[in-house]
Amino acid sequence: MGLNDPQWGKKDNGGPPDLEELMRKINEKVAAMMGGKGGQGDQGRPSGGAPGQGFGVSIGLVAAIAGLIWLGSGFYIVDESQRGVVQRFGKFVEATQPGPRWHLPFPVEKVEVVSLSQVRTVEVGYRENVKNKMLKESLMLTDDENIVDIQFAVQYFLKDPADYLFNNRAPDENVRQAAETAIREVVGKSKMDFVLYEGREQVAAAATKLMQDILDRYKSGIVVSKLTMQNAQPPEQVQAAFDDAVKAGQDRERQKNEGQAYANDVVPRARGTASRLLQEAEGYKQSVIANAEGDASRFKQILVEYEKAPGVTRERMFLDMQQQVLSNVSKVLVDQKNGSSLLYLPLDKLIETTRVAGGAAAAGEAAAPAPAPTTQASDNNAAQRARDSLLSRDREAR
Repeated sequence: MGLNDPQWGKKDNGGPPDLEELMRKINEKVAAMMGGKGGQGDQGRPSGGAPGQGFGVSIGLVAAIAGLIWLGSGFYIVDESQRGVVQRFGKFVEATQPGPRWHLPFPVEKVEVVSLSQVRTVEVGYRENVKNKMLKESLMLTDDENIVDIQFAVQYFLKDPADYLFNNRAPDENVRQAAETAIREVVGKSKMDFVLYEGREQVAAAATKLMQDILDRYKSGIVVSKLTMQNAQPPEQVQAAFDDAVKAGQDRERQKNEGQAYANDVVPRARGTASRLLQEAEGYKQSVIANAEGDASRFKQILVEYEKAPGVTRERMFLDMQQQVLSNVSKVLVDQKNGSSLLYLPLDKLIETTRVAGGAAAAGEAAAPAPAPTTQASDNNAAQRARDSLLSRDREAR
């Protein structure tokens, strides 16, 4: 009779069902499932055994198999980059190293395998995309009382799986709150321009160190790998005004640079000119002093000679002065009383030609030595023609 038989408990005498018959049928079904075979006696019992003996053997076999399966469920494998955290009735027992391991099966013990090399990421100020902003997290106040909008991501991994599992109720949220706390403290001690431009790397480094100190103080078992600044800008409501201020600052810096460049060009040149003038003045000073000393020395020497022979020295000085003065003039003195033939010569032309030829020869004697005879010949021809012209004029006058 099956358990779901509609005639259950409805015999003629109205008594309860026969439990022995029920157990026998259950035993037969279990034996059939296990592949056992046995003959039936007159009373429907297995042949060759006492009543209930086959049922007990089957229950023991099932229990043994169930026990083996239960014990086998305690085996587990830990990879190289993982650690196994064994808990006995919820209490931490040990952290197992990589390799095949075994623990008392459930419900006595359980194992949670944690990856130590997996890099986990938490976003602060946004979710999944920088356009999906979380203004409650991203808006921060700087030291100069300006508001900046900062979005960054934190990457971390685990160093202690036991601390990570037992000291953190929500690890990602703990990391996010620690990161927000650290970045707000660093930004609150910095100027706005420093946070937005030249000091972004310093802000990230300082926030990383402070966040790691906070997590270590909480014994979270977390190591911060990197803090990446995704975006740092003023709030959208004042973005236009801020851009104008930035452009004005850039124009100011550009004009300062241009002025500095002009100063760098003019000041060295002026200093060079001043140095040159000073050196020229110093040279002129030394020249004047040397000339004065030379003249004084020469005068003393002449005075000594003059005291020895006044007349000769005076005559010599007079002739030297005449030679010095007349050598720089183009005048020619001619004695007409004695009828000198120099009257008919173009002396001024000859003197000028000689002077020019002498200067050219002194300046470029090595450069052009060949044309000199031709020039001299042409000058001689010109002088001869002038002489002939003067002689003809003299004859006509006579």
